[in-house]
Amino acid sequence: MSAGPGGARRPTVVVVDYGMGNLRSVEKALEHVGATPVVSGDPAVVERALGVVLPGVGAFPRAAEELRARGLERPLREAGESGVPLLGICLGMQLLFERSQELGGGEGLGLLPGSVEPLRAPGLKVPHIGWNFVERRRDCWLLEGLPERCAFYHVHSFAARPRRREDIVGVARYGEDFVSAVERGNLSGVQFHPEKSGPAGLRVLANFVQLCAERQEAA
Repeated sequence: MSAGPGGARRPTVVVVDYGMGNLRSVEKALEHVGATPVVSGDPAVVERALGVVLPGVGAFPRAAEELRARGLERPLREAGESGVPLLGICLGMQLLFERSQELGGGEGLGLLPGSVEPLRAPGLKVPHIGWNFVERRRDCWLLEGLPERCAFYHVHSFAARPRRREDIVGVARYGEDFVSAVERGNLSGVQFHPEKSGPAGLRVLANFVQLCAERQEAA
């Protein structure tokens, strides 16, 4: 951890670079809410991390292949299984699940049981691009301090379908009700882009950074 203004401790958060993420905007947003972000594609850096953000833009199968080819699959899985705070964003959230049907299918990290399937939105334009209200389904640290119904910016053609109802913390609607936020312990994911979702998105990232700070202070 590094010192911020007034001597406050800023938790270090590793933003995983595997060639498919909107890294700069995520890095800037994390810095804005009090973290010291480190962008890295080095498996050893991810392995030592005490807080990890997995962003992602693009197709699931290629993303999964890139994680494996770069040696990032194992440290990410171990981070999620060991309780290190881990936040998946957009495609990064989808990668937390076991598999996807996109482009013939692909295997994910398997940290959350469930699959990623096409968004069912008959009569509506897909990909879904724009602001949608997310309704909180249970108490959770990820959406702490936000209204029960809050708008976030989404860009996606596929949606996660968790097998465990208790993993679901936020649901939005576009043609169907789709899962937009998940949380289990220190593992979390959002289908929306918090770095593009104004003050509400920054609050989600701040909640994650606070969890990282508490974990790193205790380490």
